[in-house]
Amino acid sequence: MLIAADKFKGSLTAVEVAEHVTAGLRRVLPGLDVAAVPVADGGDGTVAAALAAGFTRHEARVTGPTGTPVTATFALREGAPPAVAGGGTAVVEMAEASGLQHLPDGVFAPLTASTYGTGELLRAALDAGATSIVFGVGGSATTDGGAGMLTALGARLLDADGEPVAPGGGPLRELATADLSGLDPRLATTRIVLASDVDNPLTGPKGAPAVYGPQKGASEADVATLDAALAHYAEVLAQAVGPQAADVALAPGAGAAGGIGYGALVALDAVFRPGIEVMLDVLGFAPALARATFVITGEGSLDAQTLHGKAPAGVAAAARAAGLEVAAVCGRLQLTPEALRAAGIRRAYALTDLEPDPARCMAEAGPLLERAAERLAHDFLV
Repeated sequence: MLIAADKFKGSLTAVEVAEHVTAGLRRVLPGLDVAAVPVADGGDGTVAAALAAGFTRHEARVTGPTGTPVTATFALREGAPPAVAGGGTAVVEMAEASGLQHLPDGVFAPLTASTYGTGELLRAALDAGATSIVFGVGGSATTDGGAGMLTALGARLLDADGEPVAPGGGPLRELATADLSGLDPRLATTRIVLASDVDNPLTGPKGAPAVYGPQKGASEADVATLDAALAHYAEVLAQAVGPQAADVALAPGAGAAGGIGYGALVALDAVFRPGIEVMLDVLGFAPALARATFVITGEGSLDAQTLHGKAPAGVAAAARAAGLEVAAVCGRLQLTPEALRAAGIRRAYALTDLEPDPARCMAEAGPLLERAAERLAHDFLV
């Protein structure tokens, strides 16, 4: 049995999910051989999944999205899996430095939140010896197009008076010149893989401000301000790096995490890959899959978003290609049996089937998950 599930957000980490599923399965079949590969799709929980896979934990003190210092974690492994060429491979999660959880008292700062700390975190990974970086983006408090990140890595973003523009996406409307010549020279020999399940462009109706800005506290007026500011930012960067900057602004992933994807693609020469694909490579999923005869995946909510690049869909697709059956566990299930089958999942077991009260499901997720795993074992393994 291979358990390759994501976290149940707000309740259980991916490691804890695997532990509880294992406990439930072994109540039915005490000697069952179970392997676990906790997974993530590039968003929050990505570093935790890498640590569970044997990466080494590193911490850095960096600047939070509103300027308050925060402690951020990244993961490092010497050597690299085949899909990520290089020496030391780091997994860097931008939410560790610039995520919503770092907003003081949870107060949004849609126009001024900065990714500066993410740039500091990338630099810390370089300092630790990384020559290949899996850059997971998601859960950001920011909509600054990665401007803060680039500044922390040595870029100079100046207004008409030659002064640095203020932090955040809003002040980018004052940007006059961009000088990228001071970017950390180690970046030129570092492979950066932008891991995200977001394929939005930088601006426009499907861009970062319009689609994700409201989730970060942006009003309708703020969204308009940010969209215009990021469009202007792209125009100025085109003067620094060439006309291809305009094409990159339209590329899949450019709008990820408030446009930090754009900054990584246009200035750091990052390569975009769906987050679950690159994370399965990095976490050693393929060798574990080769030894498996049945796969269990899952996440907190199996819903329409699951089908668009989330971890369970990626796991199920890989397992189906290997000819293996897949079942899923989840907190709540919002997919029809037909949609599950189309995704390669035979059946899903939801905690809400055992406990209809969502609050109790969250509070008692571990024991409920063990009961769900017992049901799964009776249905498929006995």
